[in-house]
Amino acid sequence: MARRVGITGFGVVSALGGSARETWDGLLEGRIGIRPVTLFDTSGDRTHTAAQAVAFDADRHLQAKDRGRASRGDRMGLMAALEAAGDAGLDGTRIDPSRAGVVLGGGGGGLLQAEDYLRAASGPRRPRPSSALGFFPATTADRIASRLGYRGTATTIMNACSSATIAIGLGAGLVASGELDLVLAGGVETLSRTTFAGFNALRLVDPDPCRPFDRRRRGMSLGECAALMVLEGTEAAQARGARIYAEVAGCGMSADAHHMTAPDPSGDGLARSMKAALASAGVAPGEVDHINAHGTGTEQSDPAETRAIKTVFGERAFRIPVVSIKGMVGHCLGAAGAIEAFATAMAIHHGVLPPTAGLASADPECDLDYVPGRARRAEIRVAISNSTAFGGNNGTIVLRRHGAGRHGARRHGA
Repeated sequence: MARRVGITGFGVVSALGGSARETWDGLLEGRIGIRPVTLFDTSGDRTHTAAQAVAFDADRHLQAKDRGRASRGDRMGLMAALEAAGDAGLDGTRIDPSRAGVVLGGGGGGLLQAEDYLRAASGPRRPRPSSALGFFPATTADRIASRLGYRGTATTIMNACSSATIAIGLGAGLVASGELDLVLAGGVETLSRTTFAGFNALRLVDPDPCRPFDRRRRGMSLGECAALMVLEGTEAAQARGARIYAEVAGCGMSADAHHMTAPDPSGDGLARSMKAALASAGVAPGEVDHINAHGTGTEQSDPAETRAIKTVFGERAFRIPVVSIKGMVGHCLGAAGAIEAFATAMAIHHGVLPPTAGLASADPECDLDYVPGRARRAEIRVAISNSTAFGGNNGTIVLRRHGAGRHGARRHGA
């Protein structure tokens, strides 16, 4: 029988704060972390804002030789990993290193460093080759695994903007199957000139902070973050007295096979992803109390996701609170699913939903309950978190309150 998988620790670095607590407080306040970019020059771009992570000091966690090698993504990821391990109470806990691993979503965390390396290589003094080490997409997971001594796996999932959601699902599966006892899962993604210029060229970014589901929306706001969680079997977690924020109950995936950058307008692919996740968790649509939406604020994506939700939940879709946090933390691309899973689990644990910031007047095609204005108290037993990605790659995870029955704590009429 598969083990139940609990989330026992979080670590987050985001535009709202340098810790999970600061980020959660910012989400509940509806604080917008989208501000002018200072990492690089944006004067030639359509927009000049993004959800740039707050100032942080990771050098104290790095050996001297690594300070010139670690990328911005490595630094953010290591800080979040150490916070998550500490939050889970793993300090001093005996862990078999061969049964502990790291699974991250992302892939662009070293791009900024690679750009700097290329610029320096064109100058009079060639940079040291070691300063390019952080460019490789798998480096952050490798660095975290090395620091913590986890030898079970160090895996990086690169599936565009659904990467972290799939990483969490994969990590939970490794624990549920008994292959590993503990997995540090989530995502790391940073801003870069290449990514920023690319989304500006596609005209998918809003010059102002993004407004998911709003009739005036003009696109997304890019963001960066590191968001990691500790996954372990609930019985083992309880035996050592660990707090369990929520359980990862299931994961689903699908592909639109429709377009390289635009979602299927019908939302069929995302609907299939949600259905697969619910089936994996043994949860009926009528048991879902909350949806954390992908909710980018683009003209195409928001209506497609709304249609997908209606397909899965029918008339009950209008009674399920749906939240997008991207108006506060931006679209963190490969790591988006991780910070959104964090928000979903915290909503379950604390019984309160953050608002959809930036939403003032909903698009008529987006007519669900998107929790505008302010945070809202809610009893949440089961929730889902959606991610969609370029290429039509969809991912959904199901989270439930710890202690809820295998098939949920109650059933609603569908």
